[in-house]
Amino acid sequence: MRFWCSTAFIGSPELPNVARMLDGAGYHGALISGGIIYPRNLRTPYPYPPHPDGRPSWEPETPWPDSWVLIGAMAAVTERLQLSNNIYIAPARPILEVARQVATASVLSGGRVGLGLGAGWMREEFDLLGQDFDNRGPRLNEMIQALRELWKGGWVEWHGKFYEIPSLMMEPHPESRVPIYCGGHSDVAIKRAARYCDGWIGRAYTWDEAVHYVGKVKQRLAEYGREGGPFEIIIGLYEVPGVDLYRRAEEELGVTGMLCMPWAGMEQASSGQQGGRKESAERYRAPINRFAEQIVSRC
Repeated sequence: MRFWCSTAFIGSPELPNVARMLDGAGYHGALISGGIIYPRNLRTPYPYPPHPDGRPSWEPETPWPDSWVLIGAMAAVTERLQLSNNIYIAPARPILEVARQVATASVLSGGRVGLGLGAGWMREEFDLLGQDFDNRGPRLNEMIQALRELWKGGWVEWHGKFYEIPSLMMEPHPESRVPIYCGGHSDVAIKRAARYCDGWIGRAYTWDEAVHYVGKVKQRLAEYGREGGPFEIIIGLYEVPGVDLYRRAEEELGVTGMLCMPWAGMEQASSGQQGGRKESAERYRAPINRFAEQIVSRC
């Protein structure tokens, strides 16, 4: 089992040091959240619980540092830790910008970067960034295929329904394959993951929910003739952490990666600052090391 730590809600200045701790303790990877903005007049309802009024589960002032700037900073202070998004709203950005950012991060990290993407839910983000919200799903399907071509190196091009890219050279290009993961558990997201991606990133689930959603992923993989092939399934579990639980998830469900937050329940500063005092990342070291000793090293 590979253990991926979610870095959501950790103060921005603390994140590189937390990444260094995860690297030293033997975790497989860190997943970077990818919010963009929070409009004062939010009209798009958030599609996930818990708020019945359609608001997101985080406050407007919650910091979401830019994914690729942060991944670059984390890569610079780690040696083995894999770095990916959970989730990057790729169709809200121009495709060449996405291709350049990911390729550069892959080269500078020595091939330790993945792209965890999703279609997004907030119309306001797309409007402000000048991208079409209504066709974001089909456009993302094409973007995934186009990115593979753009990352090949040398003279590359793409001619599709949504993207028309003439022959050009864009260097540096990734020296190894960049894994692309799709997030979300809607039917269309699972279909996208199974058809176009190298893996699927879900959310945290109860055991029964995990059985349901992982089953849907496997069903789609079979429909596309990909059963038995290499494919990452990354989820979290709302169960008491334990070696037996994670071994069961691996053996019975085929889960390859486990989302975890060793510091869950620990009081966190929402921005890395409280009362003008910068919080220290050292407060994360003990739970990181304890979870690594009790769980990660034994799975």
